[in-house]
Amino acid sequence: MSPRRDLARSHLANAPRVVVKVGSSSLTTTEGGIDADRLDALVEVLAKRRTDGREVVLVSSGAIAAGLCPLGLTRRPKDLATQQAAASVGQGLLVARYAESFARHGLTVGQVLLTAEDVVRRTHYANARRTLDRLLGLGVVPVVNENDTVATHEIRFGDNDRLAALVAHLVNADALVLLSDVEALFDGPPSRPGARRIALVRGPEHLEGVRIGSAGTAGVGTGGMVTKVDAAGIATTAGIPTLLTSAALAGAGLAGEDVGTWFTPRGRRKSSRLLWLAHAARAAGRLVLDDGAVAAVVDRRMSLLPAGVTRVEGRFSAGDPVDLVDLRGKVVARGLVNFDAKELPALLGRSTRDLARELGAAYQREVVHRDDLVLIRDAAT
Repeated sequence: MSPRRDLARSHLANAPRVVVKVGSSSLTTTEGGIDADRLDALVEVLAKRRTDGREVVLVSSGAIAAGLCPLGLTRRPKDLATQQAAASVGQGLLVARYAESFARHGLTVGQVLLTAEDVVRRTHYANARRTLDRLLGLGVVPVVNENDTVATHEIRFGDNDRLAALVAHLVNADALVLLSDVEALFDGPPSRPGARRIALVRGPEHLEGVRIGSAGTAGVGTGGMVTKVDAAGIATTAGIPTLLTSAALAGAGLAGEDVGTWFTPRGRRKSSRLLWLAHAARAAGRLVLDDGAVAAVVDRRMSLLPAGVTRVEGRFSAGDPVDLVDLRGKVVARGLVNFDAKELPALLGRSTRDLARELGAAYQREVVHRDDLVLIRDAAT
């Protein structure tokens, strides 16, 4: 599919399928409870769009934040176990509140909880896509969140902004909308006198010299403007235009009005699974390639064979994502490995024909098949 460079923000008004992400700070009080008025206001905007015949996927933060107050916590916990406990309490409260609010508009919601593991492994990824497609086909509003209850540091997306960008690609969305408590991207701190809204971003070069802030001070979220700009980059390089604005301006933004910051698409749509692999996967290990293998993988887009691997680093199992690096340590690609880490050292430098003859036909397979491999340079273009 060709890049949709000519799309103006008015495209949003009639976009058939939109992914909308809302952050914790836009849904909860500073004490950690759900702000019913703000949640209802957002639902009203999204429900109107859905009842007008257009599809919406909602990626919602707020599970951990919603669990703080019931647990007597005043701030987002730093340790993983307490975060998981808060998510366990808060996720049910959050989705119940969404279900109640959407029901007033005659709409049903469906909860979809994802971890990076779910969308990198081939079968899990197919399940996630099939579930979302079926929910939309049934007229349901999917409410997506990271599965914070079971996710560990090693298998987290890191923030729901990136998750939203990847979900937008997964469901073949026509646009992505990132909502927070800030109305747009500015050329400096929004509180600074004279700070100006950046209305349009056509590429990274338009943000050179712009200081982009991190997470706010409310203590209930994990993102910030940095993660939103990164998410917009993931989406737009995959051909999906993105609007960044505040939850209070969601209605105006979805109507195509001149609010927020509009990021125009600047890339072609990629294979969804490879986009997930490039941006959602955390490598479980590294394979060091000789120069010939680097050329074969990068320039000729071939599979990685045992003969081209010089060293194995890390602990991983067959099916895990691993980084492929050159002799200087530069990451050139990421792929799903077909062998356990403990199996590989005995195979290095040998041809698949010799391995099959000595060890059996199962060892004639590639270390990483080209269909399960993404070049890192392609992820950013």
